[in-house]
Amino acid sequence: MGKAKNAQGTGGAAATVEQLVRPTVEGMGLRLWDVRFEKEGPDWFLRVLIDRDTPLDTDTCEAVSRAIDPILDEADPIQQSYYLEVGSPGLGRRLTRPEHYEALKGQKCLAHLIRPDDKGRREVSGLLLGLENGSIMLDTPEGTTAVPLDAASYVKLCDDEDLF
Repeated sequence: MGKAKNAQGTGGAAATVEQLVRPTVEGMGLRLWDVRFEKEGPDWFLRVLIDRDTPLDTDTCEAVSRAIDPILDEADPIQQSYYLEVGSPGLGRRLTRPEHYEALKGQKCLAHLIRPDDKGRREVSGLLLGLENGSIMLDTPEGTTAVPLDAASYVKLCDDEDLF
C-alpha cells in the first residue's frame, strides 16, 4: 500500500510514528510488531508492521493503512517525502524488541553474528528460550547457548530449513 507522503522532522521518526499509530492498530484487534523508517535507493519508506494470531490478509493491511493515514497527515512527524507501507512482519520476522523475545519463546530462531564467535560461527540457531542479562538464550544441539544482543546484527524467526 504505497502512497507518497510529505512530512516534517526526522528525529526518532519511527518511535514518534509508533506512539501515534499504536492506539489505532491495537484498537483494531492487532499487534504493532514494528515501525521502520528506511531508505531504499532515492526513496524513503515508512513501514508499519502488524501482526495477529490468525494470518493477515491484504484487506486488513489496507484497513490499517486507511485508518492511520489521516493520523500521520495531521501529526506530520517526518520531514521528507515517504511511502507508507502497512504489512506483516512475515515468517522470517526480525526480533527487534524485548517483547518479541518473550512472545516467540519456544520458536526456532537464528542469530546472525556481526563477527564469528569463538567457534568460528557466523550464525547460531535453536529454540528461543528468551532474553537473559542482555543475551539471547537459544537451545541448540550443543546445549543452551547465550548470544550477547550486541554481538548479533539481527535475530529472526526461521523455518525448519533454516535451522540446524
